[in-house]
Amino acid sequence: MSIYDFTVKDSAGHDVSLADYKGKVVLIVNTASKCGFTPQFDGLEKLYETYKDQGLEILGFPCNQFKNQDPGTNEEIESFCKLNYGVTFKMFAKIDVNGDDADPLYKYLTKEKGGMFGGAIKWNFTKFLIDRNGNVADRFAPQTEPEKMTKDIEKLL
Repeated sequence: MSIYDFTVKDSAGHDVSLADYKGKVVLIVNTASKCGFTPQFDGLEKLYETYKDQGLEILGFPCNQFKNQDPGTNEEIESFCKLNYGVTFKMFAKIDVNGDDADPLYKYLTKEKGGMFGGAIKWNFTKFLIDRNGNVADRFAPQTEPEKMTKDIEKLL
């Protein structure tokens, strides 16, 4: 099994097969618009701009499970990210990352790479780095700034 076995919804509600990202290095991030870590959108966009031509994709999954820090609609969230941080990487529909209603993709990611507190996502901006074969290569804590992942990304590119 790999991330390629999953289908997710984009911000417009359309199905997107993660098999579309075969052969790419992918960074999957649960995001929030009203979080202390929200400025990481800036660093994520810089990573994307720097490495997209070498095969990096960043997939943002808004989540409102942590202190209601992303209460807007998918359209409002996407607009916020573009207007305030110039985000050009792909943003998806809002999902749950923990609990019974957690998106199947996140159930898989947390099973593959548990964090410090077991598999559960601790907070917004937890990051999963996926290799070119769709395998979970690494997991980074919310406080890990995007630029701190550069060497790990370059190894997979």
